[in-house]
Amino acid sequence: MSKESAPPFAKNLASNDKKTRDKAIKSLASFLADDAQEPISKPDMDKLWKGIFYCFWMSDKPLVQQALASELAELLLTMTSMSSSLSFLRGFWEATVREWNGIDRLRLDKYYMLVRRFINATFRLLGRSEWEGSACDTYNDILTREGGPLCPTDMRVPTSLAYHLSDIYVEELDKALASAPEPILPAPLSTLLAPFFLLAARTPTSTTYKRVQSEVFAPLFSALSSPPEDQPPAQKRMRLDPSVQYPTLVTNACFDRPSEGKIEGGILRRKLLRQIFEIASGPNTTDSNRRKMYALFKDSTEDDGSEEEQ
Repeated sequence: MSKESAPPFAKNLASNDKKTRDKAIKSLASFLADDAQEPISKPDMDKLWKGIFYCFWMSDKPLVQQALASELAELLLTMTSMSSSLSFLRGFWEATVREWNGIDRLRLDKYYMLVRRFINATFRLLGRSEWEGSACDTYNDILTREGGPLCPTDMRVPTSLAYHLSDIYVEELDKALASAPEPILPAPLSTLLAPFFLLAARTPTSTTYKRVQSEVFAPLFSALSSPPEDQPPAQKRMRLDPSVQYPTLVTNACFDRPSEGKIEGGILRRKLLRQIFEIASGPNTTDSNRRKMYALFKDSTEDDGSEEEQ
């Protein structure tokens, strides 16, 4: 994006006139999908996302908000390269963290929805790449680096963002897998949950740790628990029981090597618990969080009733 094109884009996106904003969004979509464009510089990306952020701010009616949130998130999947998509995603998260505390109470729910749409679209993007390692690592860095929504040590980052991501992360991963147009490789949970392992280990806030354990770890480990021997196989049981959480994820996940195929839920659960134990043992884990993570490992492996995966 040239220096001349960035300011008009931002100005039109944040216009008070809905028709002008709609036209600007369509122009933006065409611009991002054009593989002849040069990479967007950091200053221009900041200007662009300030305009997009306030374009969404101006959308008032619920159906308009929902449509725009989906349209913005889908831009990740229309760009011509993974690096361009991840650059755009980084701009989204930087703008969201930067502007979050200025969002008034009446608008907060629609921004929660926008975050949910971007989480879902990101998982579909990564799944389409067959969970390519460098792309997943870049995404995790976006989330956990200083200023990222899951950075455990940056006190400037609003805790409500980490809480919201804890609430929706695994759910949206399950939805993204279920909505894939064709079968994709199993989701590597060790990789995709790495930001939450880091947050659990290093957050200085007990309520943040509690949120991660109750909304990420506990329901996932429950879903991965092996069914009793007298129950039907997992997939059949999930079809019969709508209360089973994350049905698609449980039957299409692995530890860290998607190319080797999916892993049975009970085995995967034990591998993830072992990872929690190892992270808890690390030198950068806070003492209070170490105790909690050890307790989670101990309680969960006792509940499992089987030998720990070595």
